[in-house]
Amino acid sequence: MTIKYTPEHEWLQIEADGTATVGITVHAQDALGDVVYVDLPAVGATFKPHDVAGVVESVKAAADVYMPVTGEITEVNEALCDDPSLANTDPLGAGWFFKVKLANPSELDALLDKTAYDDLVKNA
Repeated sequence: MTIKYTPEHEWLQIEADGTATVGITVHAQDALGDVVYVDLPAVGATFKPHDVAGVVESVKAAADVYMPVTGEITEVNEALCDDPSLANTDPLGAGWFFKVKLANPSELDALLDKTAYDDLVKNA
């Protein structure tokens, strides 16, 4: 299992079948505070990197969730819609946002590994 990160604080867990699960990082949910609402993309929607794929709202602010790669949404986390606080309590697990079928796996090379992401956050 490979995990990649974006400078905009999304994470991707890459699966062997060419799909990726996407969510927001611990840093992002810490910065947002208590998440109260999420707007997720429609299954079947296609996106390019940096397209806005969703919105997360907290008691402090609203933030866009950006698509890290080109692909088609194959699943959304309905449990997150019912209980947005999952983005706070388990951002790297049960608080995932959506799954995407990768159209161009080479785009993953442009994303950050854990060490590079940790350095980005530490120097922010």
